[in-house]
Amino acid sequence: MDSSEIKKASSNKFPASARDGDKKVWFHSLLTDFDVSLFISGKHFRLYEKLGSHVLTLNGTSGTYFAVWAPNAKEVNVTGEFNAWNKSSHQLYKRWDASGIWEGFIPGVSHGDLYKYAIHSFEGIWLEKGDPFARRWELPPGTASVVWDLKYKWKDKSWLKKRPKLNALDQPISVYEVHLGSWKRDPAEPSRILTYKEVADTLVDYVLEMGFTHVEVMPVMEYPYFPSWGYQITGYYAASSLHGTPEELMYLIDALHKANIAVIMDWVPSHFPGDAHGLYKFDGTHLYEHADMRKGFHPDWKSYIFNYDRNEVRSFLISNAMFWIDHFHADGLRVDAVASMLYYTFSRKAEDAGTNIHGGAENLGAIQFLQDMNEAIYLNFEGVQTIAEESSTYPGVTWPVADNGLGFGMKWMMGWMNDTLKYFKLDPINRSHHHHKLTFSITYAFTERFMLPFSHDEVVHGKSSMIYKMPGNEWEKFANLRVLYTYMFTQPGTKLLFMGNEFAQNSEWNFKKSLDWHLLQYESHAGMQLMVKALNSFYKSEPALYVNGFSYDSFEWINADDVQHSVYIYMRKGKKDRDTLIVLLNLTPVARNHYKIGVPSKYKWKEVFNTDHQDFFGEGRTSSAPYLPEADVCYGRPYSIYVDLPPLTAVVLKQTK
Repeated sequence: MDSSEIKKASSNKFPASARDGDKKVWFHSLLTDFDVSLFISGKHFRLYEKLGSHVLTLNGTSGTYFAVWAPNAKEVNVTGEFNAWNKSSHQLYKRWDASGIWEGFIPGVSHGDLYKYAIHSFEGIWLEKGDPFARRWELPPGTASVVWDLKYKWKDKSWLKKRPKLNALDQPISVYEVHLGSWKRDPAEPSRILTYKEVADTLVDYVLEMGFTHVEVMPVMEYPYFPSWGYQITGYYAASSLHGTPEELMYLIDALHKANIAVIMDWVPSHFPGDAHGLYKFDGTHLYEHADMRKGFHPDWKSYIFNYDRNEVRSFLISNAMFWIDHFHADGLRVDAVASMLYYTFSRKAEDAGTNIHGGAENLGAIQFLQDMNEAIYLNFEGVQTIAEESSTYPGVTWPVADNGLGFGMKWMMGWMNDTLKYFKLDPINRSHHHHKLTFSITYAFTERFMLPFSHDEVVHGKSSMIYKMPGNEWEKFANLRVLYTYMFTQPGTKLLFMGNEFAQNSEWNFKKSLDWHLLQYESHAGMQLMVKALNSFYKSEPALYVNGFSYDSFEWINADDVQHSVYIYMRKGKKDRDTLIVLLNLTPVARNHYKIGVPSKYKWKEVFNTDHQDFFGEGRTSSAPYLPEADVCYGRPYSIYVDLPPLTAVVLKQTK
């Protein structure tokens, strides 16, 4: 905020005498009456411009303006390095209105100074709280906030101009999910977490080489407990100090944008931990969390659930979503645990759960919050996407708010993921008894805009790595996984792979150490990595796989019912007939030679992808000869061809004249 904006925002209702130099805290406000009105009505979506700590010069004196929401406090002071952590020497002024905001300007406090709010509750207890709007926090185990004036010169103007086209829903979206603390470590110092900038030096080149279009970073907002993976946030407006400065995170995002790679940030507005310095009982009362623990406490995560019924809380959270897109140029937000927000009965028995005003299980405040958030983001930013991790059957997650939907751009397809993994874990001899686990998802695939995820959640807590979910000997495991990934990339919907999945990491993900990059010295793992790279290239080069990805018109079964042979055949269709692809999956270790299939036209068909390619650690049973259709009806289609299907292989054909 520049000086002219500060002067404009400064309230004239404070007496001028209060700005005298002998005062430790000067009267000052960046908040207008309109700001307050928006805040208390749940409609202020840029609170980060007004609340928190802001370095500025007032009447020729340098210092920091502080503003914090603590409506039930008897007294709020700023304590920090500047006053030797004195809890009572620098008291903020409570606004005269109904906002519950305390504020003031403290001369001499500057960029980099540590501070907290010393809050005197109505119960007579002194609390020391970090700033909910702090732009930076002290390195854990320290818990102080840091006065931080974000300064970074962005170089991604070209990317932002292209973003509305490249990040659109009719474009290929292949996401590489990354935990920055364990993607790579320094071999000379494996216990040390790399900084954002150090990660950027290798991650950008790797993602570009592999052909992913997007990187999704697991939460990088300030969190005190590393084993939480970032999902227990205390500082919603600060980049995690475990990885360096906020500007270093900006550098990483800028570098990805320079390579035309979009950045999705994992965001957790569903719950927060009960750390004494955090949001829990912020002013001595249940301010951010619901006071009714049937609605305000999460039994699985032992954390606290935001009170979405409270207008000020919705303003806080929506402003936070806007902040990461505005200041950090995020291209999307993946919203964690949406189902837990939508229902009071999530992980609870009905008799132990709260209800809404109508007696139902739906959290009406959370629904309004999500609708308001999505509307605000799509109205204010071009080319940005929001993605819901939502595991229930709640209708309309990706429908427009005007149609009573939640307004998300995409939703993780958890049902598809679970059914797919259950099927592929089966010994092929038993797959015929579960054939329709792979066909069922198409019955609802176009009711929402789905992203197909194989995320970090599938390779931890005893679930095993992706490669060891697969049955059979080593060759069969890799063959199965190659088919699984190709099935994923040729199904309707966008794609997400967690780091390490692309080269078939042997062990489960361990957040305490680097991925097992040494595995790439082995032909099997190097072949898997090369196939995922080839899949990304194939996906991006074939419009049939993405232009109509959320439309019924993009998919058609040729044969969904060959239960005996565990063979699946389907078409993916683009806007032009010549873009049509035929995908054949042989999910047994038995070759299906001279396999007859129906095709829609008399044109030649050519093999354009085969998971049995030798470069992929396959056995090289590929075909370069075109398939010439015969006028012979098959599966209700006027022409047919005969294809050799190697064991445990996916083959993709494309028509050619």
